[in-house]
Amino acid sequence: MSEHRGYLAEGPRVGIRPFTYEDGDEFIARVRESKDLHHPWLAPPASPDAYASYAGRLIEDPTKAGFLVCEKGDGGAVAGFININNIVQGGFLCGALGYGAFAHAAGRGLMGEGLALVVRYAFGPPLRLHRLEINVQPGNTASVALARRAGFRLEGFSPDFLYIDGAWRDHERWAITSDMVKR
Repeated sequence: MSEHRGYLAEGPRVGIRPFTYEDGDEFIARVRESKDLHHPWLAPPASPDAYASYAGRLIEDPTKAGFLVCEKGDGGAVAGFININNIVQGGFLCGALGYGAFAHAAGRGLMGEGLALVVRYAFGPPLRLHRLEINVQPGNTASVALARRAGFRLEGFSPDFLYIDGAWRDHERWAITSDMVKR
């Protein structure tokens, strides 16, 4: 871990920056430390090949944007990640958020600060999105609480929405628009 310069946005305790291939070792170590926290909600890449493929999609695909949430006071340690997937331009101007905290950072408010930075970044240049959505399994109380604290509104329920951990899982749909953030 080394303090990383070049944050896209900074808050008092965290900065957000894009994924790099060089982050693989730390990311994988954090994933492995956080296995119990993540299961059954998500399964981030836990091997070098899986990380390289995952990071490559976030780095190279224009319909995705991946951000590492890094602690400013801890040498730039990666506290979690937030991705904007399925970015659509034109009349929709929307993206779908996915995120995960790492065990050493969970419950410390770092992801809330990071999510606020990503939301502001997504609604400003260069993305200029109008809407962000989060789909959360109803039993994932920490993720639901994060969406609620960040100002997202509950918009609906999608049965059998995503295939996770061997089964189709129900999800709640949460969203925020640029107008909601400006108010």
